[in-house]
Amino acid sequence: MGSLAFERITLIGIGLIGSSIAREIREQGMAGHVTISTRSPETLKRAEELGLGDSYTLSAAEAVKGADLVIVSVPVGASGAVAEEIAPHLKPGALVTDVGSTKASVIAQMMPHMPPHVHFIPGHPIAGTEKSGPDAGFVGLFKGRWCILTPIEGTDRDALALLRAFWEAMGSMVDEMDPQHHDKVLAIVSHLPHIIAYNIVGTADDLETVTESEVIKYSASGFRDFTRLAASDPTMWRDVCLHNKDAILEMLARFSEDLAYLQRAIRWGEGDKLFELFTRTRAIRRSIVQAGQDVDAPDFGRHALDPK
Repeated sequence: MGSLAFERITLIGIGLIGSSIAREIREQGMAGHVTISTRSPETLKRAEELGLGDSYTLSAAEAVKGADLVIVSVPVGASGAVAEEIAPHLKPGALVTDVGSTKASVIAQMMPHMPPHVHFIPGHPIAGTEKSGPDAGFVGLFKGRWCILTPIEGTDRDALALLRAFWEAMGSMVDEMDPQHHDKVLAIVSHLPHIIAYNIVGTADDLETVTESEVIKYSASGFRDFTRLAASDPTMWRDVCLHNKDAILEMLARFSEDLAYLQRAIRWGEGDKLFELFTRTRAIRRSIVQAGQDVDAPDFGRHALDPK
């Protein structure tokens, strides 16, 4: 980022996303000083052992003092409490952002606490793995992935340009979106797939007629790929479901209708309908590969993309 680099950056929360940001900042020399704060003493100690920052504190209020950029990387349900804690200690002109997967809820929680002398710009890097914690982060997580910013009315254009440049330096492509539209889009591309994965893995776990050893033994036939999503952080996904409830319920209703259509087609042996659906969905996969959001390799490209 060169001259755009921040002198002091504070990271509140140091899980997969926070620790990946910390590693990128260090790799590229994007800040003079990085302060890391998290509520768990064990997590904070691990972050220090990994050398992810320059100073470490359990107090979010202490962490933000003098910070030019504050990035909140906590489960979305904790956003309001964090905002309330840090608000009195933010310096004038500070840029405050987040990485939460729901935006309308985060804005509703954080905005009332944000003082008028700071720039609050919500954000969401659409990148991640099923792993969590400070050890899960790596350089390159954001490369070629989208980061969506959802600026609120009256946002300072210079501050927005600065945050955009920050994410671009991380390797992200940046888009801007209305918060409610973001939540609807993410409900279908992220939240619903995770809910379906949690559900199908739970169903398999409940089946007494299939032993657990068989579920594991034959998992490469398709089940395995659901378990990757279903291994995601439970706290984060609990909060996503509670804080993007309306959009998720809307998408679940549509999914249920489509599932009923599929059920009927199978029941009545309507092969043409099945073939048409499977052909259409196959084309979506090809489009994702062409858009550079995955690679056309075995195992959905996971082995090829695994960070070393």
